Amino acid sequence: MMMRVTLFEVGGFSVHSYGVIVALAVLLALGVAHSLTKNTIYQEHLLESFYYAIVAAIIGARVWHVFFFQWGYYSNHLGQIFAIWNGGISIMGAIIGGASGIAIYAWRKKLSFWEFADHLAPALVLGQALGRIACLLNGDAFGSPTGSGYGIVYPEGTMAYERYGSQPLWPAEIWEGQWDLVVFALLLILRNKKLPNGVLFLIYNILYAFGRFMLEYLRGDSPRYALQWTAGQWTSVILILGSLILIAYCYTRSRPGRQIPTESEEDNA
Repeated sequence: MMMRVTLFEVGGFSVHSYGVIVALAVLLALGVAHSLTKNTIYQEHLLESFYYAIVAAIIGARVWHVFFFQWGYYSNHLGQIFAIWNGGISIMGAIIGGASGIAIYAWRKKLSFWEFADHLAPALVLGQALGRIACLLNGDAFGSPTGSGYGIVYPEGTMAYERYGSQPLWPAEIWEGQWDLVVFALLLILRNKKLPNGVLFLIYNILYAFGRFMLEYLRGDSPRYALQWTAGQWTSVILILGSLILIAYCYTRSRPGRQIPTESEEDNA
């Protein structure tokens, strides 16, 4: 398999495969979201809310990477914390940050965050699936040694090679991308069901976090903490538990006979 950290150079400027694929993943997610919000008020808010989401996602992705995934390194290299151009972001932090950005936008525009998030969920996980290709080409988010002839052998110049050399590694990032495609299909099916606002988005969180938790057992790039779990596993458990609690809340507030205040009533409260 051909892996290229640098796709090509123009005038001494290197174009990295990671950045190109991530940019394509964002554009794909945005295009799918545009289709999913068709005939809704949220379509006209899509581009403006995107700026909130992308800034918050970048901040969240960096915070999670630095303080939860690689604090052992950055605690001894404090000057590198803000050097995001050198690489180092976390998809789980991006999810939490991006959701926070959408929530802020929805609050400012007096929109339903939960309904908006339901429309966006399938697009988000599809973008994540494509984004894992970037990790493969870049040689990061790699697995641990398989101890057999099966696995991915990363070339020189990748982080995986620096750590494990030419040992075959579990294709953790490939399997995560495939799991994301399964989640995408399930969300498309479930969005045709009558669910309380917010439940589809929370199901997305649970399904993604479950797959991520299981695949973290195969990862070879993350330190392990209590219970020999990685930061990704601990984040996944918190995300699953929090989402289950919020699903119960969404069903409770939508049950028959419960009076849900309108926006005007909330404003006058």
